[in-house]
Amino acid sequence: MIDTHQIRSLERFPSGLWLWFLPVSLLVFGCQTRYPNEKRCIPVTGEVYVDGQPAAGVLVACHPAGGIDVNQPTVTQGITNAQGRFELTTYEAGDGAPLGEYRLTFTWQDFKVLSASFSGPDKLKGRYDDAEKSDIRLTVVEGKPMDLGRIELATQ
Repeated sequence: MIDTHQIRSLERFPSGLWLWFLPVSLLVFGCQTRYPNEKRCIPVTGEVYVDGQPAAGVLVACHPAGGIDVNQPTVTQGITNAQGRFELTTYEAGDGAPLGEYRLTFTWQDFKVLSASFSGPDKLKGRYDDAEKSDIRLTVVEGKPMDLGRIELATQ
C-alpha cells in the first residue's frame, strides 16, 4: 500500500535540490575505484612459444624490478591460451600492468581444473622461474596498449 504521507513529503522537496543531488551522487557513488589505492594499468599482451611451438598454459608473472611496493602491493600475471597468447591481469581480466619496470618469469605446469591450481613439474625445468636471473624485461609507460610480440623459450 502506498503511504500518501511519504509522497507528499517528496512533493515538498525543493526541485532545485534534485538538480544538485543527482550529479553529486553520481560523482560520489559512480566514480569510485574498484579497489583501494588502485594503480593505473596499461594493457599488455604477447605470445609465448616453447621450442618453436605456441605453448598453452604457461604462467607469465611480472616482478617489479625495484622490489615489491610494500604500500600498494599488486600481483600481475597472465596465462597463455592454446595459441600461446596471453594478456596480463592485475585487478580484473586483461586490464594489464601498473606503470613501472618488471622482470618476467615463466612456469609451465599442468593445470588441474577441479582444484583450479597448477601442479607437477615445471616443463621448462625451472629455467625461467627466477626473477633475479630473468633477462626478459618489461617497461610499462603511460600510453596505448603494449604488445610484447613473440617470446621464445626452450626446454633444453
